[in-house]
Amino acid sequence: MKRLFDSLVATVGLLLLSPLLLCAGLAVLLFDGWPVFFFQERIGLGGRSFRIVKFCSMRAPADGRSHDFDLGNQSRVTRLGRFLRTTKIDELPQLWNVLKGEMSLVGPRPEVQKWTEVYPERWALVHSVRPGITDPASILYRHEEKTLSALANPEKAYREEILPKKLELYEEYVRSHSFSGDLRLLMETFLAVIKTKP
Repeated sequence: MKRLFDSLVATVGLLLLSPLLLCAGLAVLLFDGWPVFFFQERIGLGGRSFRIVKFCSMRAPADGRSHDFDLGNQSRVTRLGRFLRTTKIDELPQLWNVLKGEMSLVGPRPEVQKWTEVYPERWALVHSVRPGITDPASILYRHEEKTLSALANPEKAYREEILPKKLELYEEYVRSHSFSGDLRLLMETFLAVIKTKP
């Protein structure tokens, strides 16, 4: 039932939101240039990697390195990118990941391999379900980037404080998730986004 619901909502969402997706893509191309989309390897169901897709919201590094985001470093986030991130429009292309079966609408957020190698025994449980676009941790830590940017050692804070708390929420979701609970989380996410000032 969950997979059927995900596929239906992702299909309808991509169709209905196509004008917004097109406008967002053109805005990225016009104001920030190529590339329009950001792809990154994340770890999902069964510990398998997949390429998550978002609208690009950062400038390319001057040294030609990847577009990967350094924890707490917002210096490369563009003005348009900041708007896309705040409104979560940058996440909408992940409906394609949902349609492909790599993600679900609701589920633990997928991480890069680096962070799944921290507390691996806990990630084993988390990876027993499809990762999602939103979950309780996404709502609670929706201002995570701003919080980390104010810290002297954001990587240490993420590893020792934020990630363990996220994993607690992920584990609780895996143990107790339900269809009605997913619907509630989708509504809570929507309300959290519209209450956030761009």
